[in-house]
Amino acid sequence: MSQPDIRALLDAVRQGQLSVDEGVAALKTLETEDLGFARLDHQRQIRQGLTEVVYAEGKLPEETATIVKRLWHRPSPLVIASRVDDETARAIEKDVPEAVYHPRSRLSIVKREDPNSVALGKIAVVAAGTSDLPVAEESFLVAKALGNQTELIVDVGVAGIHRLFEVWDRVESARVIIVVAGMEGALASVIGGLADCPVLAVPSPVGYGAAFGGMTALLAMLSSCALGVGVFNIGNGIGAAVLASKINHLAG
Repeated sequence: MSQPDIRALLDAVRQGQLSVDEGVAALKTLETEDLGFARLDHQRQIRQGLTEVVYAEGKLPEETATIVKRLWHRPSPLVIASRVDDETARAIEKDVPEAVYHPRSRLSIVKREDPNSVALGKIAVVAAGTSDLPVAEESFLVAKALGNQTELIVDVGVAGIHRLFEVWDRVESARVIIVVAGMEGALASVIGGLADCPVLAVPSPVGYGAAFGGMTALLAMLSSCALGVGVFNIGNGIGAAVLASKINHLAG
């Protein structure tokens, strides 16, 4: 459905030819595009406020690039591709030169800047260690792209807990805190027991054998006795960033 189609639909609602509920139902079932290897959901921005994130892992580089190009030229205000390797990043940049690749977090982001937009209240992304940065940077960059004031605070894990208290004023000034931790994942419980705002915990796949690729941190976060801590799947920095952004936007 094009913008003229949407205008015609809204005019029909305004003139009483369609009820409001009928108009809402029509907007929720808008156009998809079949590429053969993917079926693009062009109206997710209308329904959810965010264009679908393109998960690149398992796709051929040219497939990911084609999807990003089609979403970008609809046009979409923001397109994010995740789990992008160097070859895929080059393919995306060939089709969409505006795309910016972030190799540590494996994100390609292309965004239309709105000069009139004002970033909302702060989301703090706190990484227990430098090794947690691939996931933490994913959260940081996505939250920032979604129009939030965003701060990344690194290497304040429980092995030297005094480091957290040295920057606590920066952490507690946030409306939402995302905590990324591997190993035993204890930092989420520590911050959850101190903060008065929502804490979103993301286990990272960091640690020696008994860390089980993030599983130990995940179970520790799920078992936390600190109230107000929500837990995401291992490495899901994007999911945490999107929910943090929605909470932040509700606060206004």
